Amino acid sequence: MIKDERWEGVYTMEDSPYLMEVLTELRDRETDSIGFRKGLVKLGRFMGYEIIKTMEFEKRRIETPLEETDGIVVVDRRNVVIITVLRAAVPLMEGLVKVFEHARIGIVSAVRGKAPEFRVEMNYIKIPQIREEDTVIIADPMIATGSTLIEVLREVKRYGSPKRIIVLGVLAAPEGISRIKKEFPEVEIFVTKVDRELNEDGYILPGLGDAGDRTFGSPLKLSTLPQLHSFD
Repeated sequence: MIKDERWEGVYTMEDSPYLMEVLTELRDRETDSIGFRKGLVKLGRFMGYEIIKTMEFEKRRIETPLEETDGIVVVDRRNVVIITVLRAAVPLMEGLVKVFEHARIGIVSAVRGKAPEFRVEMNYIKIPQIREEDTVIIADPMIATGSTLIEVLREVKRYGSPKRIIVLGVLAAPEGISRIKKEFPEVEIFVTKVDRELNEDGYILPGLGDAGDRTFGSPLKLSTLPQLHSFD
């Protein structure tokens, strides 16, 4: 895990050959939907391990079958809320819950419109109540313009004031990170890599294409989504 010195609280995984290999497979246009989904699950799981390195823990005295010894308990690992941004983040969430098995799960359906407005349409919101001891992890594969995540972060703030808020993604563009950090400087961002730039359509370059389409093999049709907003 490497701190990106351009921003406070932004980390990449470029020091991990394994994660860079998985990222290479995701970028490859020849990788099919099955391989793409499996790659996102792998990234979610191993990036979860990296997040644990930044969490607080307590020492614990235990007894083995032979004698007493010292161990630890990562207390923060038991106080996690994972917010899944539909739809491409579902495999990322699957990987994360293998590490944070006690996590409470929230779902947000947010779709970014076309350039140049990049308006965000939020069709479904279901977020559990957030406690002050919680670490909130917002999973969204692509941090491009930052428009979607800014709207999601605004919603998350309505449900409580957690100990930490982490945005976890596969790739990010500098423009998106800067926008998020300007409005939410306290938010931490963990990505495998920060790419070069955005194109005029708001896609990350060199990127990996549309993560949702590549994950599920078809474009999302907004007309099929329910118009729901839940606050319970």
